[in-house]
Order: sequence, then C-alpha cells, then structure tokens
Amino acid sequence: MRKAIFPGSFDPFTLGHLDILKRSLLLFDEITVGVGKNINKKTMFTENQRISFIKDCFKNEPKIKVESYEGLTINFCKKIGANFIVRGIRNNGDFEFEKAIARTNRKLSKIETVFLLTSAKTSFISSTIVRELIINKGEYQLLVPSSVKID
Repeated sequence: MRKAIFPGSFDPFTLGHLDILKRSLLLFDEITVGVGKNINKKTMFTENQRISFIKDCFKNEPKIKVESYEGLTINFCKKIGANFIVRGIRNNGDFEFEKAIARTNRKLSKIETVFLLTSAKTSFISSTIVRELIINKGEYQLLVPSSVKID
C-alpha cells in the first residue's frame, strides 16, 4: 500500500491545497492530511476548525484521512506507517526551502518526499494571503473551498 501524508498548518485550507491533494489521490492508496501543531505559530483558526474544513471537502473520499500531530513530520509518518510526504511547490523559493527539508527527512528516515507543482490557476494562493483578505474583509471565498466558512 502506498501511503502518504500531506503535512501543513492549513490556516486555512486553500484551493491550492485542495488541488495538490486531489492530484495526489492518483498516486497513493491512502493520504493522511497532517494538521501540524506548531507552538511558534499563532493561527487564525483553531485546530478543530482547520480539521473540519478539510474533512468537509473530502467527506466522500475514503482514501483521505485527517489527523493533527505535533513534533517532527517523519515521526508522524512512522506512527501511521506512511512512506511518502507530499508537498506542493508554487515557486523557486518554495522549492529551495522544501528541498532542504526533504533531504534531511530522507537522511534521517528514508521517507521520500514527492513534490507536485501547483496548477497555474492556484499558484498564487497562499494561506497568508487568504488570512490578510479575511482580516481586511476581502473576497477570500474566491481562494478557498466552500467548506472554509468564517462565523
């Protein structure tokens, strides 16, 4: 079984994340979206909200699971039996950052990272931009799945 994780803070889950995850379904038998807890990062949405946004998107997709985790991603991979990490790449900056992490993860654990380029229509989307739109009452809905709702 080809099992992968798609880790991130997903604050919030965007159409870019959705695109990468849907395309990953073609490559893996099971994908766990790992909603990471990072004590150094202040999030806009609670862990439960972020998990709910993602679960709602994939409620009819049995190949996708959603779990929170803390600590090293490779330790989470080992815990759930995943041999692959999926990462989306928007630009050269993302690639350089992710390449160093992927090489470190492979050296420490033999877990491979699979990079998927974002589609042209979602390559400009980031959670940071979405949070700025939300804070400033912009049309954030154009950049997130319909499951991302602000109360």
